[in-house]
Amino acid sequence: MILENIYSGLSLNLVIITLYIIAKAKRRKHCMKQEILNKFLSIKNVEKIFNIFIKENVEIRLVGGCIRDYLLNVESKDFDFAVNCHPKALIKILNKNKITYNDYAIKYGSVAINSSEMNFELTSLREDTKQKGRHAEVKFTNDWQKDALRRDFTMNALYLSSSGSFYDYFNGEKDITNNQVRFIGKIDKRIQEDYLRIFRYYRFLGCFNYLNIIEGYQESLIKHIPQIKKYIKFEIMRNEILKMLKNKYAINSLIDFNRIGKKNELIDTVNNWWLEDNYFIGLEKCMNKVNSFF
Repeated sequence: MILENIYSGLSLNLVIITLYIIAKAKRRKHCMKQEILNKFLSIKNVEKIFNIFIKENVEIRLVGGCIRDYLLNVESKDFDFAVNCHPKALIKILNKNKITYNDYAIKYGSVAINSSEMNFELTSLREDTKQKGRHAEVKFTNDWQKDALRRDFTMNALYLSSSGSFYDYFNGEKDITNNQVRFIGKIDKRIQEDYLRIFRYYRFLGCFNYLNIIEGYQESLIKHIPQIKKYIKFEIMRNEILKMLKNKYAINSLIDFNRIGKKNELIDTVNNWWLEDNYFIGLEKCMNKVNSFF
Protein backbone atom coordinates (compact mmCIF):
# COMPACT_ATOMS: atom_id res chain seq x y z
CA MET A 1 0.00 0.00 0.00
CA ILE A 2 2.83 2.40 0.86
CA LEU A 3 4.57 1.65 -2.46
CA GLU A 4 1.30 2.18 -4.34
CA ASN A 5 0.89 5.59 -2.70
CA ILE A 6 4.47 6.51 -3.60
CA TYR A 7 4.00 5.48 -7.25
CA SER A 8 0.67 7.31 -7.38
CA GLY A 9 2.32 10.47 -6.02
CA LEU A 10 5.18 10.19 -8.51
CA SER A 11 2.75 9.74 -11.40
CA LEU A 12 0.77 12.81 -10.35
CA ASN A 13 3.95 14.86 -10.06
CA LEU A 14 5.05 13.68 -13.51
CA VAL A 15 1.72 14.73 -15.01
CA ILE A 16 1.93 18.14 -13.34
CA ILE A 17 5.51 18.66 -14.57
CA THR A 18 4.56 17.58 -18.11
CA LEU A 19 1.57 19.94 -18.21
CA TYR A 20 3.76 22.77 -16.91
CA ILE A 21 6.36 22.15 -19.63
CA ILE A 22 3.66 22.06 -22.32
CA ALA A 23 2.06 25.29 -21.04
CA LYS A 24 5.44 27.00 -20.87
CA ALA A 25 6.26 25.93 -24.45
CA LYS A 26 2.90 27.26 -25.67
CA ARG A 27 3.50 30.61 -23.95
CA ARG A 28 6.97 30.83 -25.48
CA LYS A 29 5.58 30.00 -28.91
CA HIS A 30 2.84 32.63 -28.56
CA CYS A 31 5.41 35.26 -27.54
CA MET A 32 7.56 34.35 -30.53
CA LYS A 33 4.65 34.74 -32.98
CA GLN A 34 3.77 38.10 -31.42
CA GLU A 35 7.40 39.12 -31.79
CA ILE A 36 7.31 38.22 -35.49
CA LEU A 37 4.10 40.20 -35.98
CA ASN A 38 5.48 43.26 -34.15
CA LYS A 39 8.60 43.11 -36.30
CA PHE A 40 6.59 43.07 -39.52
CA LEU A 41 4.08 45.69 -38.42
CA SER A 42 6.98 48.06 -37.71
CA ILE A 43 7.49 48.12 -41.48
CA LYS A 44 5.26 50.94 -42.68
CA ASN A 45 3.91 49.36 -45.87
CA VAL A 46 3.17 46.02 -44.22
CA GLU A 47 0.86 47.64 -41.70
CA LYS A 48 -0.66 49.83 -44.42
CA ILE A 49 -1.46 46.84 -46.65
CA PHE A 50 -3.00 44.92 -43.76
CA ASN A 51 -5.17 47.89 -42.79
CA ILE A 52 -6.44 48.49 -46.33
CA PHE A 53 -7.83 44.97 -46.64
CA ILE A 54 -9.06 44.75 -43.06
CA LYS A 55 -11.06 47.92 -43.73
CA GLU A 56 -12.62 46.16 -46.74
CA ASN A 57 -13.41 43.07 -44.63
CA VAL A 58 -11.09 40.95 -46.77
CA GLU A 59 -8.95 38.36 -45.00
CA ILE A 60 -5.26 38.82 -45.66
CA ARG A 61 -2.17 37.06 -44.31
CA LEU A 62 1.57 37.28 -44.73
CA VAL A 63 2.87 34.07 -46.23
CA GLY A 64 6.03 32.19 -47.04
CA GLY A 65 9.44 33.73 -47.39
CA CYS A 66 9.33 36.57 -44.87
CA ILE A 67 8.12 34.24 -42.11
CA ARG A 68 10.59 31.53 -43.11
CA ASP A 69 13.43 34.04 -43.13
CA TYR A 70 12.52 35.38 -39.71
CA LEU A 71 12.58 31.86 -38.25
CA LEU A 72 15.98 31.36 -39.89
CA ASN A 73 17.22 34.68 -38.48
CA VAL A 74 17.63 36.12 -41.98
CA GLU A 75 16.68 39.69 -42.89
CA SER A 76 13.98 39.72 -45.55
CA LYS A 77 13.14 42.41 -48.10
CA ASP A 78 10.39 40.41 -49.80
CA PHE A 79 6.92 40.38 -48.28
CA ASP A 80 4.22 38.20 -49.82
CA PHE A 81 0.57 38.45 -48.86
CA ALA A 82 -2.16 35.91 -49.55
CA VAL A 83 -5.55 37.56 -49.99
CA ASN A 84 -8.95 35.89 -49.78
CA CYS A 85 -10.60 37.62 -52.73
CA HIS A 86 -10.69 37.31 -56.52
CA PRO A 87 -7.97 39.23 -58.46
CA LYS A 88 -10.60 41.64 -59.83
CA ALA A 89 -11.64 42.56 -56.30
CA LEU A 90 -7.96 42.82 -55.32
CA ILE A 91 -7.29 45.32 -58.12
CA LYS A 92 -10.44 47.27 -57.25
CA ILE A 93 -9.33 47.65 -53.62
CA LEU A 94 -5.85 48.84 -54.63
CA ASN A 95 -7.30 51.37 -57.09
CA LYS A 96 -9.76 52.62 -54.49
CA ASN A 97 -6.88 53.27 -52.09
CA LYS A 98 -4.69 54.83 -54.81
CA ILE A 99 -1.97 52.18 -54.46
CA THR A 100 0.45 51.99 -57.38
CA TYR A 101 1.05 48.44 -58.54
CA ASN A 102 2.34 46.24 -61.35
CA ASP A 103 -0.10 43.60 -62.61
CA TYR A 104 2.26 41.68 -64.92
CA ALA A 105 1.29 38.40 -63.20
CA ILE A 106 -2.42 39.09 -62.80
CA LYS A 107 -3.37 35.89 -64.65
CA TYR A 108 -1.88 34.09 -61.65
CA GLY A 109 -3.74 36.43 -59.29
CA SER A 110 -0.58 38.36 -58.33
CA VAL A 111 0.22 42.06 -58.22
CA ALA A 112 3.41 43.74 -57.06
CA ILE A 113 3.28 46.99 -55.11
CA ASN A 114 5.93 49.46 -56.13
CA SER A 115 8.47 50.29 -53.44
CA SER A 116 12.06 51.49 -53.64
CA GLU A 117 13.15 49.74 -50.44
CA MET A 118 11.27 46.43 -50.27
CA ASN A 119 9.24 44.12 -52.48
CA PHE A 120 5.56 43.55 -51.74
CA GLU A 121 3.44 41.04 -53.64
CA LEU A 122 -0.23 40.27 -53.12
CA THR A 123 -1.79 37.08 -54.52
CA SER A 124 -5.36 35.85 -54.45
CA LEU A 125 -5.84 32.39 -52.94
CA ARG A 126 -5.55 29.85 -55.71
CA GLU A 127 -5.04 26.25 -56.74
CA ASP A 128 -2.55 25.30 -59.47
CA THR A 129 -4.01 22.65 -61.75
CA LYS A 130 -2.83 20.66 -64.78
CA GLN A 131 0.78 21.28 -63.87
CA LYS A 132 3.59 19.92 -66.01
CA GLY A 133 7.19 21.07 -66.32
CA ARG A 134 6.65 24.77 -65.66
CA HIS A 135 3.13 25.23 -66.97
CA ALA A 136 0.08 25.44 -64.73
CA GLU A 137 -3.53 26.49 -64.98
CA VAL A 138 -4.90 28.38 -62.00
CA LYS A 139 -8.22 28.22 -60.23
CA PHE A 140 -9.05 30.85 -57.63
CA THR A 141 -10.43 29.69 -54.31
CA ASN A 142 -11.36 30.87 -50.83
CA ASP A 143 -9.81 27.79 -49.19
CA TRP A 144 -6.57 28.57 -47.34
CA GLN A 145 -5.61 24.89 -47.17
CA LYS A 146 -5.78 24.56 -50.96
CA ASP A 147 -3.64 27.69 -51.34
CA ALA A 148 -1.08 26.14 -48.98
CA LEU A 149 -1.10 22.83 -50.92
CA ARG A 150 0.12 24.48 -54.12
CA ARG A 151 3.30 25.74 -52.46
CA ASP A 152 6.56 23.87 -52.89
CA PHE A 153 8.02 23.30 -49.41
CA THR A 154 6.55 23.09 -45.93
CA MET A 155 8.65 26.07 -44.81
CA ASN A 156 7.00 28.20 -47.50
CA ALA A 157 3.44 27.39 -46.39
CA LEU A 158 3.54 29.43 -43.19
CA TYR A 159 0.91 32.16 -42.78
CA LEU A 160 0.56 35.01 -40.27
CA SER A 161 -2.55 37.18 -39.84
CA SER A 162 -2.64 40.79 -38.67
CA SER A 163 -3.97 39.60 -35.29
CA GLY A 164 -0.96 37.33 -34.76
CA SER A 165 -2.66 34.03 -35.63
CA PHE A 166 -0.10 31.60 -37.02
CA TYR A 167 -1.05 28.96 -39.59
CA ASP A 168 1.32 26.09 -40.28
CA TYR A 169 -0.48 23.53 -42.45
CA PHE A 170 2.36 21.03 -42.97
CA ASN A 171 4.63 21.40 -39.91
CA GLY A 172 6.98 23.75 -41.73
CA GLU A 173 8.21 25.32 -38.51
CA LYS A 174 9.21 21.88 -37.24
CA ASP A 175 11.13 21.20 -40.45
CA ILE A 176 13.01 24.49 -40.05
CA THR A 177 13.86 23.53 -36.47
CA ASN A 178 15.08 20.14 -37.73
CA ASN A 179 17.19 21.74 -40.51
CA GLN A 180 15.16 20.05 -43.23
CA VAL A 181 13.81 21.14 -46.60
CA ARG A 182 10.67 19.07 -47.19
CA PHE A 183 8.42 19.03 -50.25
CA ILE A 184 4.67 19.29 -49.68
CA GLY A 185 3.40 15.96 -50.96
CA LYS A 186 5.36 13.37 -52.92
CA ILE A 187 8.69 14.69 -54.15
CA ASP A 188 8.58 13.09 -57.63
CA LYS A 189 5.12 14.47 -58.40
CA ARG A 190 6.00 17.96 -57.15
CA ILE A 191 9.22 18.09 -59.19
CA GLN A 192 7.44 16.99 -62.38
CA GLU A 193 4.91 19.78 -61.86
CA ASP A 194 7.69 22.37 -61.93
CA TYR A 195 11.35 21.50 -62.51
CA LEU A 196 12.44 24.84 -61.08
CA ARG A 197 11.72 23.27 -57.70
CA ILE A 198 14.97 21.32 -58.02
CA PHE A 199 16.91 24.61 -58.03
CA ARG A 200 14.81 25.96 -55.20
CA TYR A 201 15.41 22.84 -53.13
CA TYR A 202 19.17 23.18 -53.45
CA ARG A 203 18.95 26.92 -52.81
CA PHE A 204 17.14 26.43 -49.51
CA LEU A 205 19.72 23.89 -48.36
CA GLY A 206 22.02 26.90 -48.12
CA CYS A 207 19.84 28.35 -45.35
CA PHE A 208 21.11 25.75 -42.90
CA ASN A 209 24.50 25.12 -41.38
CA TYR A 210 23.85 21.52 -40.30
CA LEU A 211 21.51 19.69 -42.64
CA ASN A 212 19.20 16.71 -42.26
CA ILE A 213 18.62 15.45 -45.79
CA ILE A 214 15.36 13.51 -45.98
CA GLU A 215 15.84 9.88 -46.95
CA GLY A 216 15.27 9.21 -50.66
CA TYR A 217 15.39 12.87 -51.70
CA GLN A 218 18.83 12.83 -53.31
CA GLU A 219 17.92 9.85 -55.49
CA SER A 220 14.71 11.52 -56.68
CA LEU A 221 16.41 14.83 -57.40
CA ILE A 222 19.25 13.24 -59.39
CA LYS A 223 16.72 11.17 -61.38
CA HIS A 224 14.88 14.31 -62.55
CA ILE A 225 17.84 16.66 -63.18
CA PRO A 226 18.26 15.62 -66.88
CA GLN A 227 14.72 16.88 -67.62
CA ILE A 228 15.44 20.43 -66.47
CA LYS A 229 16.88 21.59 -69.79
CA LYS A 230 13.57 20.89 -71.58
CA TYR A 231 11.69 23.38 -69.43
CA ILE A 232 14.05 25.98 -67.99
CA LYS A 233 16.13 28.55 -69.85
CA PHE A 234 19.82 29.03 -69.08
CA GLU A 235 19.18 32.57 -67.85
CA ILE A 236 16.75 31.32 -65.21
CA MET A 237 19.20 28.59 -64.17
CA ARG A 238 21.92 31.22 -63.81
CA ASN A 239 19.70 33.46 -61.69
CA GLU A 240 18.80 30.55 -59.42
CA ILE A 241 22.44 29.60 -58.87
CA LEU A 242 23.33 33.23 -58.14
CA LYS A 243 20.60 33.21 -55.48
CA MET A 244 22.24 30.12 -53.97
CA LEU A 245 25.51 32.01 -53.67
CA LYS A 246 23.86 34.73 -51.56
CA ASN A 247 22.91 32.29 -48.79
CA LYS A 248 24.80 32.24 -45.51
CA TYR A 249 25.76 28.59 -46.00
CA ALA A 250 26.02 28.66 -49.80
CA ILE A 251 28.38 25.70 -49.91
CA ASN A 252 25.49 23.43 -48.86
CA SER A 253 23.68 24.33 -52.09
CA LEU A 254 26.70 23.38 -54.20
CA ILE A 255 28.46 20.44 -52.59
CA ASP A 256 27.92 16.72 -53.14
CA PHE A 257 27.37 15.23 -49.70
CA ASN A 258 28.53 11.81 -50.91
CA ARG A 259 31.73 13.05 -52.56
CA ILE A 260 33.76 15.30 -50.32
CA GLY A 261 35.00 18.43 -52.07
CA LYS A 262 33.00 17.81 -55.27
CA LYS A 263 30.13 19.73 -56.81
CA ASN A 264 26.69 18.16 -56.62
CA GLU A 265 24.91 16.59 -59.58
CA LEU A 266 22.83 19.69 -60.35
CA ILE A 267 25.80 22.08 -60.53
CA ASP A 268 27.91 19.59 -62.52
CA THR A 269 25.12 18.97 -65.01
CA VAL A 270 24.35 22.67 -65.54
CA ASN A 271 28.05 23.41 -65.96
CA ASN A 272 28.31 20.73 -68.68
CA TRP A 273 25.25 22.11 -70.49
CA TRP A 274 26.73 25.59 -70.49
CA LEU A 275 30.06 24.30 -71.81
CA GLU A 276 28.34 22.36 -74.60
CA ASP A 277 26.24 25.38 -75.65
CA ASN A 278 29.00 28.00 -75.11
CA TYR A 279 26.87 29.90 -72.60
CA PHE A 280 29.73 32.22 -71.66
CA ILE A 281 27.80 34.60 -69.40
CA GLY A 282 26.83 31.64 -67.24
CA LEU A 283 30.34 30.27 -67.14
CA GLU A 284 32.07 33.62 -66.54
CA LYS A 285 29.54 35.43 -64.33
CA CYS A 286 28.20 32.47 -62.36
CA MET A 287 30.24 29.24 -62.53
CA ASN A 288 33.45 31.15 -61.81
CA LYS A 289 31.89 32.22 -58.51
CA VAL A 290 30.79 28.64 -57.81
CA ASN A 291 34.32 27.39 -58.50
CA SER A 292 35.71 29.70 -55.82
CA PHE A 293 34.08 27.44 -53.21
CA PHE A 294 36.10 24.43 -54.35
